[in-house]
Amino acid sequence: MQGLLPYLINGVSVGGQYALIAIGYTLVYGILRLINFAHGDVFMVAGLIMVYSSATMPIYLSIPLVLVLTVILGFTIERAAYKPLRTAPRMSVMISAIGVSYLIQNLAFYFTGGLPQPVTNPIPWISDNVTLFGESTKRVTLVTPFLTVALVFALVYLINNTKIGMGMRAVSKDFETAQLMGIRINSVISMTFVIGSFLAAVGAMLYFTNYPSVAITSGGMPGLKAFVAAVFGGIGSIPGAVVGAFLIGISEELIKGLGYSTFSDAFTFALLIVVLCVKPTGLFGEKVTDKV
Repeated sequence: MQGLLPYLINGVSVGGQYALIAIGYTLVYGILRLINFAHGDVFMVAGLIMVYSSATMPIYLSIPLVLVLTVILGFTIERAAYKPLRTAPRMSVMISAIGVSYLIQNLAFYFTGGLPQPVTNPIPWISDNVTLFGESTKRVTLVTPFLTVALVFALVYLINNTKIGMGMRAVSKDFETAQLMGIRINSVISMTFVIGSFLAAVGAMLYFTNYPSVAITSGGMPGLKAFVAAVFGGIGSIPGAVVGAFLIGISEELIKGLGYSTFSDAFTFALLIVVLCVKPTGLFGEKVTDKV
């Protein structure tokens, strides 16, 4: 058990990073019933912005710049690719999301030349090595779960106790009725993308602190696993996304600790299949009856 402890700690940290991405998926789906396939690429762009900004400016300017530019990107995607298709068939919006994903990857390829960009100036303090239970690890491993939980509590407070949060809850329950009651649908949806992009940016800064470089495909697997976590926990449920992300992060790291690294990714998707066969709505999902 002592030998698995570092993997357990890493699993909690990775799970927290997945959770920050998964919340973006579950928020957008909860309101628009849309899987935002470009969300993993927004995460990747945040990593690239971190690489370039941290290499050219002080950290107290770099971190806010990453957050602001990522939020602007998420807002722009919603207004340019999703808002014009608000009344279109759901399949059209999904195809648009896939198109945005490939567009972002190709633009990133153009700006980077297709080469992984080295993380030469990681965020100080959280990138320092510390000793825990006799094992050396980066401080980001310890910071991530606490920061994730704090951000989740802040998000839950925003949703339950603010006007925009009340609008988000109303739109998620009944889109058409909320619109008829005077709720500013466009503002609510834009705020949803802003929050999701902000959390993805925070997750990217934590995630890439542990990696030597950021490539144009770096958002693929984390984004996919975060989506799996959202479905696993019950897509549309914030607590479900967080719990699912932590379970997946811990599971894959423990499998690596047992010497089966080759199967860590396969186990994640196999676990999803089993859960969906037993409980199709996920762990915390509610059964929804379609209106006729």
